[in-house]
Amino acid sequence: MSQKKRLAVFASGTGTNFEAIVTACERGQIPAEVAVLVCDKPAAAVVERAARHGVEAFVFQPKSFPSKADMENAIADELDKHGIDWVCLAGYMRIITDTLLSRYGGRIINIHPSLLPAFPGARAVEQALSYGVKVYGVTIHHVDQTVDGGRIIAQRAVPYEGHDLDELFRLVHAAEHELYPATIARLLAGEVS
Repeated sequence: MSQKKRLAVFASGTGTNFEAIVTACERGQIPAEVAVLVCDKPAAAVVERAARHGVEAFVFQPKSFPSKADMENAIADELDKHGIDWVCLAGYMRIITDTLLSRYGGRIINIHPSLLPAFPGARAVEQALSYGVKVYGVTIHHVDQTVDGGRIIAQRAVPYEGHDLDELFRLVHAAEHELYPATIARLLAGEVS
């Protein structure tokens, strides 16, 4: 039997997608383990979620580094220390640059709350609601040098014709929490690329 893959999850907020990934690993739905959380906000709720699951957290203050390149090199060193196979961005609100891509490019994926290429960047759900779309969605994609422009791995549509942002967020998050773990499992099995 092959050794389990080792994942790093990057998050900056509450960590609901982190929780979905960790739980799927614990249940054997993803043939991997989350070896480390990478978080750029020491007070983020995701840090407590990681502690509850026994996942080591690499938590840092971006301003403590002289440059973004220094910060990303420190992150990559931490990933190397943990023998990371794949990086899963899950609400990590920083742009990944060539420094990290040069070391982990092709092994970094992200989840985005829209049907890309529509509504890239921050506040995608709010933008889509304001625009008046009737089908929202979730995209899992590879990370490259563009903002939310990497090759798409999977998408799921979320139909919604209401106007309540909180309700829409609940629907989008529910789709994320199903699609992201399932896509990671398929990616590790070689079913998608």
